[in-house]
Amino acid sequence: MKRLVLFVVLLMVLSVSAAAAQESVSLTYLVDESQNSQDMAQALVDAFMAQNPNITITIESRPGGTEGDNIVKTRLATGDMTDIFFYNSGSLLQALNPAQTLVDLSGQPFIPNIIESFLPTVSQGDGIYGVPTGTAMGGGILYNKRVYEELGLSVPTTWEEFAANNAALLEAGIPPVLATFGDTWTAQLFVLGDYYNVEQAVPGFADAYTANEAKYADTPAAMAGFQYLQQGYEQGWWQPDYATTRFEPGLALLASGEVAHYPMLTFALSTIATNFPDQINDIGFFAQPGNDPEANGATIWMPAGTYIPVTTTGAKLDAALAFLGFIASVEGVDAINARVAPNGPYLIVGSTLPDTVLPAVNDLAAYIDSGMSYPALEFVSPIKGPNLEQLCVAVATGQMTADEAAANYDLDVERQAQQLGLPGW
Repeated sequence: MKRLVLFVVLLMVLSVSAAAAQESVSLTYLVDESQNSQDMAQALVDAFMAQNPNITITIESRPGGTEGDNIVKTRLATGDMTDIFFYNSGSLLQALNPAQTLVDLSGQPFIPNIIESFLPTVSQGDGIYGVPTGTAMGGGILYNKRVYEELGLSVPTTWEEFAANNAALLEAGIPPVLATFGDTWTAQLFVLGDYYNVEQAVPGFADAYTANEAKYADTPAAMAGFQYLQQGYEQGWWQPDYATTRFEPGLALLASGEVAHYPMLTFALSTIATNFPDQINDIGFFAQPGNDPEANGATIWMPAGTYIPVTTTGAKLDAALAFLGFIASVEGVDAINARVAPNGPYLIVGSTLPDTVLPAVNDLAAYIDSGMSYPALEFVSPIKGPNLEQLCVAVATGQMTADEAAANYDLDVERQAQQLGLPGW
């Protein structure tokens, strides 16, 4: 009799579990508005929903840059965040106070699928809060190889050589450097993409910077990025309408060879591949040069992540965790690769890049494979001042000197460090 009762109870539990598994669940997924991010998110959502017909995921869009950061922070603070969301890893994530606002994933079975080097960028204390969504990226210079060939230019390994190439381009009537300051976040690359060179010149700068023992304004190697922006403005490197040109229209100028260089992350490659498939093989990548040709290497950005706010509970939380598990799988990588050209290596165990990888991604991989790469500062320090993009635009448009911007950025960083409660500030 006891066995019969247990059997009946077990059947009831199984039937309830089966019904729960088939319960229809709707999730919302907040993603920045860039074409690359939208295409990647849609690829993941479509593939996941095909496997899980009881789960519907609707993608919502937000702006990039500071405006988008503020939207994410406000929605988290007011409890109005979507069920899942896509956002930066590294220092910008730390500003969200993830231990208080996000679901801890450290006990989830999919965490071992993630390459270990990524985990510190989405951790706070003992918690892990996100899964890598997309590829690692290089921050440096995208360039039009056809223009280089026509003018007989070589890839520079020092900043002096880069400036000389720009002078030759100006003489040929080609704007040397694309500036898309209509999207202010794009103005930061000369500063952020220079961190490999900062680390070579001042080993351990990130630790000293985090401990309030080093500043941009009093560290010449760190100051250099602001000085490059000032040099670009003073020497007329930007194309006409640089103050209002936006990111995606700017890519058209690079793809067509109307400009030669674009300081940018390699995530832009997939947008070029989508919008200008006949020109994508004309686009190459080289690391932002420093002063030492023997120490020429690339600054690397870790992938952004997908996160779950603590306001997601119950069946929605179960569905959200299942979706993050799919993202952190080879199947998830395959879903992205089927729709979006990869911009660098994935950080999922067992994943591989397709044989048809873009030429510029191979350029980036050469730096990584040779050991000539280093993470961007925002992945080795929790501090990134929120006003950097506005300060970079001010220098690059002649409204502020490099010295003034560096000093202002140090104040911006001080406020950020105090908000994070870091020791020494």
